Amino acid sequence: MEVITHKCPNCGGALTFEPSDQKFHCPFCLSVFTADELTAFEKKQKEAQLVDKATDQTPNPSDVASEEALETTTDQADASGDMNNMELYTCPSCGAEIVTDETTAATYCYFCHNPVVLTGRLSGNFLPNRVLPFAINKDQAIKTFLQWAQKKWFVPKDFFNQAQVEKLTGVYFPYWAVTADAQGELSGIGTSLRVWVLGDIEYTETKEYAVRRSGKLQFRDFIQNALSKNVQKKMVEGVQPFPLEKAVPFENQYLAGFQAEKRDIEYLDVQDTVHQELADYGQTLLSDTVSGYTTFRTTGKQLDITKEDKQYVLLPVWLVTYQAANEKKKTFYYAMNGQTGKTSGILPLSYGKLTAFCGGIFAIVAILLMIGGYFL
Repeated sequence: MEVITHKCPNCGGALTFEPSDQKFHCPFCLSVFTADELTAFEKKQKEAQLVDKATDQTPNPSDVASEEALETTTDQADASGDMNNMELYTCPSCGAEIVTDETTAATYCYFCHNPVVLTGRLSGNFLPNRVLPFAINKDQAIKTFLQWAQKKWFVPKDFFNQAQVEKLTGVYFPYWAVTADAQGELSGIGTSLRVWVLGDIEYTETKEYAVRRSGKLQFRDFIQNALSKNVQKKMVEGVQPFPLEKAVPFENQYLAGFQAEKRDIEYLDVQDTVHQELADYGQTLLSDTVSGYTTFRTTGKQLDITKEDKQYVLLPVWLVTYQAANEKKKTFYYAMNGQTGKTSGILPLSYGKLTAFCGGIFAIVAILLMIGGYFL
């Protein structure tokens, strides 16, 4: 497993991806690079390393010792992973140990805070086809999140503390994106009612029609969760849709400065669910073409998928949690679409603020009643 930090070509500092301009920034020398520039530099660097390795085949004793130490660390990590799904890696910047679970593909070193990418987690069969880069940086995300929360009444004051909102974390979540062509059919009974009054008698005319609809349907980038530990799946679904037309071919540089997860759900495991959801959506589309009837009752439906393409994609989500200060210590989860800023989650309720508000309303009503009684 290769653990890498994308380095600045000018000073060697750790680069991070900046959503605001879609470029890579060095916080030390303030250099800025495009994805193409960084890819070209890293390609030349890798080629130079291969040349150096080919010209010097004599093993250095210290290198052998380092390799043995690395093998020992890897063995320990594997053993640890077998026991509790946690794995151990070495930070390429400071040499500190990085502990991750088995689906983490990008994270931070807790000691030097440099971003690291576990490239082996996103390679081979697990290499994503596309990535939708973050378009909202952390400062923008915090501002958007606070604006969303401040619209609600009775939110606890500590919810807006700087230490609280600084917990906002950018994570790339794995999804399957499905594009499909289908042939759909829908049949049913349409009822038309006509009511009129003649004299003292009311007449009702009921007509029934056999209705049939059929057509070719196209579904583009229908997404399905590909991570089993995504316990807040419904919350993340609440920030959809994602503008997948802005997705780019996957390069692991886009993960620099963010966390990322690799998929652990294969498409065959969710294919039946995807097909059922597409069938339901297709029925809705065909039903929407039925008009001019008082009522319509579906009697038959069918959707046959004639062409299907799936892609493994990483989608950007800002996450933050809040633990209530009351005795229940309930944890609240929030998600924000890393491209659009759409936010999802249930805000906590400050019973102190609510009580004070109700008390104020009660006092105002009591004063008005007293004033009204005085003038009666």
